[in-house]
Amino acid sequence: MKVKLAKTAGFCFGVRRAVDTVYRELRRCGGERIYTYGPIIHNEEVIKDIQARGAIVLRTEEELDALIGGTVIIRSHGVEKRIYDKLEAKNISIVDATCPYVKKIHNIVREESEKGNFIIIIGDPDHPEVKGIRGWAGENAVIIQNAEEIEENSIIIEKFFSKQEISSKNPEKKACVVAQTTFNYNKFQDLVEIISEKSYDIIVLNTICNATKERQMEARRIAEEVDAMIVIGDKHSSNTQKLFEICAKACKDTYYIQTLDDLNLNQLGSVETVGITAGASTPNKIIEEVQVMSELSFEQMLDESFKTIHNGEVVEGTVIDVKPDEIILNIGYKADGIITKNEYSNDSSLDLTTVVSVGDAMTVKVLKVNDGEGQVLLTYKRLAAEKSNERLKEAFENKEVLKATVTQILGGGLCAEVEGVRVFIPASLVSDSYEKDLSKYDGKEIEFVISEFNPRRNRVIGDRRQLLVAERAEKQRELFARLQVGDTIEGVVKNVTDFGAFVDLGGVDGLLHISEMSWGRVENPKKVFKVGDNLKVLVKDINDTKVALSLKFPETNPWAHASEDFAVGSVITGRVARMTDFGAFVELAPGVDALLHVSQISRAHVDKPSDVLSIGQEIQAKIVDLNEAEKKISLSMKAIEMSEMADAE
Repeated sequence: MKVKLAKTAGFCFGVRRAVDTVYRELRRCGGERIYTYGPIIHNEEVIKDIQARGAIVLRTEEELDALIGGTVIIRSHGVEKRIYDKLEAKNISIVDATCPYVKKIHNIVREESEKGNFIIIIGDPDHPEVKGIRGWAGENAVIIQNAEEIEENSIIIEKFFSKQEISSKNPEKKACVVAQTTFNYNKFQDLVEIISEKSYDIIVLNTICNATKERQMEARRIAEEVDAMIVIGDKHSSNTQKLFEICAKACKDTYYIQTLDDLNLNQLGSVETVGITAGASTPNKIIEEVQVMSELSFEQMLDESFKTIHNGEVVEGTVIDVKPDEIILNIGYKADGIITKNEYSNDSSLDLTTVVSVGDAMTVKVLKVNDGEGQVLLTYKRLAAEKSNERLKEAFENKEVLKATVTQILGGGLCAEVEGVRVFIPASLVSDSYEKDLSKYDGKEIEFVISEFNPRRNRVIGDRRQLLVAERAEKQRELFARLQVGDTIEGVVKNVTDFGAFVDLGGVDGLLHISEMSWGRVENPKKVFKVGDNLKVLVKDINDTKVALSLKFPETNPWAHASEDFAVGSVITGRVARMTDFGAFVELAPGVDALLHVSQISRAHVDKPSDVLSIGQEIQAKIVDLNEAEKKISLSMKAIEMSEMADAE
């Protein structure tokens, strides 16, 4: 079988930039939460991988509203302007991974809308890219994806032109036409032609990405030249769906697959040539796997279908040779069978000559009828694991809590073994909070449930996080049942940010805001607290599941005894905290600042406080006024000078 692979298949510039951005932020984060608003691209395999590495995908605006801190990465499709505004209002760090070509459309529709022009967006109204563009286009805009919708929206557009007055800013009202970057180029031209027949004065901006147009044109050309066409991409990917539509028109035997598992070579029959293309969100690894499998000739497939043994068949064999790393069996077939060490045991240090002898009978399973060297590749380990899989399937269906020892630490998570079956627990499912270093779990027994069970793909995923979340939820219920505003409670500092510290109260995280850390000023919480510190805190407020904490206990309020400590007429020493043109604010005690007006600094004329005072300078001044209700104190250095002059006379 001859395979023609499209040169434009796979990640486009914008997608690769977005994916690289996520991985870069995950490496850089240093424990900080990394979120993406919506899937960063339309590919489930990529999303699963970044989640396994610690990224959290926010799929709803409600989840975004609930955020406190962290970094949010804007997906490649872009978002509405109001999402940026919302994140900025919450002081959340934004990393913009919007495709530059999409960003250009945002700027175009914003500028044209500000000129007073009407915006026509050609694209799928349900696609996130189009929703994002609409969010920058102002009030006068419509989304159109077919000829019928042009007619349906013509009344709205004509009403705009008849109602709006021509201004000096925009003497010629126009309709500005833009397109979704992945829209079908030929369909875009057809729709523009229909719009042009209307009486509108239009500006047409072809915003379809050149890479998209080239990908579609190449896909059509290849589809016209081959017997069968394979289109690879996520089922939710708009550009892949359009590739499939284009290829299906040019080649009746066109197949849409997401991964290698979806490829059925038998569907290709006896075709001589097959073409392969892929959407802009498809990783190269998947494309390469499909290409290699497709290069298997039809003759090979036909030959294998008539053999007396088949892949997956259980056969009996006799050991005829044993080496430290492989076993040779006579299985009654024209070729011998081989079991490699990896297919006998998970123990890489095992010497097979110590566990198997020549003449031993073995029941094995056929992995591959021809391993490429004329021998049959067998497995002993996987056959034994099938019984274990039944056990795990039962545990999966019953949501049974399992216990197992961690056998391996990987970059993306933990491995444990349950009755000979390897269970992988992604880093994002190890704990209910981000843990950068997983080495502490090596060799430890942990509890988890099976959250995904797919033995066909040798994929068994464990989830420890949901147990911890459930345990934490129970602790939360118990704590909220007895917690009241005004309570004093002990907790442990869990995280420290620039705006405050999060304190674990025993199942509930409370926020100790920077303004509540002291009666005085705290410039940087990270200089005052560190993770693991034990604190006794005051419950200031409870709002649903949010708890506000404070270290400003009433009994330590410096204003509680202000009339005694800062009596009018007393001379007190303080430190200059800050200055303005009209005076200096002097800290008399943590949380107590007094105003030294510029007229009260000296008997001599002072233009501004900074001429004679400096920040941090200690001074002596007389308290000349105290207003406890408004928490205001007035000072005078001039009064001390006058008193000293009077005494001298």
